[in-house]
Amino acid sequence: MNSTGDTEPTAAGKSSGRTLALTVCSAAIGGTFQYGYNISIINAPTSYIQGFINDTYMERWGTGLDMPQVTLVWTLIVSAFPLGGLLGALIGGPLAVRFGRKNTLLLNNSFMFAGAVLVLTCRGAKSFEMLIIARFLVGMNSGVSMNVQPMYFGESAPKHLRGAVAFSSAVFTAFGIFLGQVVGLTEVLGAKPLWPYLLASNALPGLIQLFTLPWFPESPRYLLIDRGDKEACMKALGRLRGGEAPVQEMEEMLQEQQQQKDANSGCAASAKTPWSLFKSRDLRAQLRTVMTASSAMMLCGNDSIYFYAYYIFLAAGIPPEKIQYVTIGTGASEFTASILSNLLIERVGRRYLLVGGYTLMSCWTVVFTVALNLQSRGVAGMAYLSMACVFSYILSFGLGPAGVTGILPAEIFDQAARPAAYMVAGSFMWISLFSVGMLFPFIVKGLGDFCFLPFLVVCVVSALSLGLTLPETKGKTLAEITAEFDRQNGVTREMPEKPVDEPITQLGEACSFTALAEDPDPHPTTRLGREI
Repeated sequence: MNSTGDTEPTAAGKSSGRTLALTVCSAAIGGTFQYGYNISIINAPTSYIQGFINDTYMERWGTGLDMPQVTLVWTLIVSAFPLGGLLGALIGGPLAVRFGRKNTLLLNNSFMFAGAVLVLTCRGAKSFEMLIIARFLVGMNSGVSMNVQPMYFGESAPKHLRGAVAFSSAVFTAFGIFLGQVVGLTEVLGAKPLWPYLLASNALPGLIQLFTLPWFPESPRYLLIDRGDKEACMKALGRLRGGEAPVQEMEEMLQEQQQQKDANSGCAASAKTPWSLFKSRDLRAQLRTVMTASSAMMLCGNDSIYFYAYYIFLAAGIPPEKIQYVTIGTGASEFTASILSNLLIERVGRRYLLVGGYTLMSCWTVVFTVALNLQSRGVAGMAYLSMACVFSYILSFGLGPAGVTGILPAEIFDQAARPAAYMVAGSFMWISLFSVGMLFPFIVKGLGDFCFLPFLVVCVVSALSLGLTLPETKGKTLAEITAEFDRQNGVTREMPEKPVDEPITQLGEACSFTALAEDPDPHPTTRLGREI
């Protein structure tokens, strides 16, 4: 092969990697990064906001609130976030179908900006109710992005990078948690006069996304299968792959488009609803898998252990004013684990990371429970063992469940069912988060040192059920993954016919899939537009 032939694929590969990486960063900085950032920044100003609630009530009515009443209002502010997330998860699917994946992420910033304005003006308006509305809007933003962003990544990435690209959603979530802890330090924006600016700082990532994401392409699968625009699909795919649309990838998308047309009596496939997923016998195993994984992700207690970590660190003898610095280590642990998992996912596979993560978390829960009981009996050194369990638990969560869970709907559902699948997954996730937030204080009060045993049950059941039912999806096409689930569903499908010999034109050069398939050159970088 001549030198030109050697260098062109390399240059294309570099361009492809650069465009895809920049697309990921631009989408994620205003997407799942915001989820991690917003669940993190609310912790630092807790006492300041509670004081603001009491002072505001005093100015209105001439009398202060009792501590339980202040706690109730604070609970409403905190719980507004997952409730907004639930609504965002429900509207994310229809928005992604109506406006596209990229445009939905851009429109989603309007919720964040509105929330930031409410936070910045609530102190001047002397209204803590504005904080409740603001957190609800921020939750809506997170609910939409947690559904649409993994969908966008899964549909834009090549098959061999699909897991790593989709897992980057979890990397940015963990980075958001870590950065939120840093920004919440007293020396940064965590001081009493600055708490409105801390809560409104989430508008900055939204602005970054608003100015950068429009320059990157829409999901090629959305353009082809949902909108039926083959030319726009090829342009978007070419930009994401370094200037030329890969033949095999186009064949797979056209085959999926044809299968959905056949299933709809020759008409273009319309997006399915969550109810249609529940009624479909063909999708029962996929739906069970997604519901189990999404619920387990929030019911496993990772967010609760962040809350409990303060008391663990305090018992270990760390001064209260220094705990904020140690807490940053928890966010750094999840961030580190998510980066490691991102590097491993295409080698180890989704199933092993997910099941392995829950298995490790089960083990750490047992050790943690024993350490808490011995610590309460005065056994020396147990507080440090509890601290080690906190970090190990968070590391295990970041290694698998934190990222793999969000990938599953994009990999095991087709284009028509994918938005509805994310609606179901997101709904279960946010309902579970809300439930844990409401119930965990009562669990601590009722079970004491055994408060993490319910999470042990969740982790063990999740590891067993996902280990027995979830097939490995690494490096497989949707047809291959569907065939695995069909065996669980007891469904027999007819093998689809090969795509017709349909001419495809790019840059004024015509070729056909059949001709490309018969090309004797087996080089994997063969692409549309290359001389044959």
